[in-house]
Amino acid sequence: MTLHRLRRALERLLNFIVIVLMLALAIIVTLGVVYRKAGMSLVWYDEIASVLLAWLTYYGAALAALKRAHIGFPGLVEALPVPLRVPVTLAAEALVIGFFVLMAYVGASVLEVLATDYLVSLPQVSVMYTQSVIPIGAALFVVAELLVVPDALRAALEDGRPAPRVEVNP
Repeated sequence: MTLHRLRRALERLLNFIVIVLMLALAIIVTLGVVYRKAGMSLVWYDEIASVLLAWLTYYGAALAALKRAHIGFPGLVEALPVPLRVPVTLAAEALVIGFFVLMAYVGASVLEVLATDYLVSLPQVSVMYTQSVIPIGAALFVVAELLVVPDALRAALEDGRPAPRVEVNP
């Protein structure tokens, strides 16, 4: 499978996950409001809505990384001389990837600690399950970054200056 096809497949998967999470969150929040207005508050609404929002954040961040839409400073790289752009871009990518590898590792190790904890409002749901989004989301972010490194390097090599104007006298 080519890099482009892998990137496309991951983008479709993340789009699907993000859409499902947004729909679930919208439905749960709407149900929570309707039930509260009717005087029959749902016990689990707040906790599940918070979990879904966290999941949406992590999966959405991986999707944003895949589209190179996360917060960055492309103007800083463009302002550098061309020979410095590639090393600075590689260093930035290494720092981001390193951070998310660390987050995935620590997130996975924390899951072991949470294995005996359960949600307050839904005691049959393990906190380990709800917090699994941390290592999974971090790993997806790393994969997304690795898939877009070639684009980042290509952009760093481009001059970035507008082409000179050519005036044609009539």
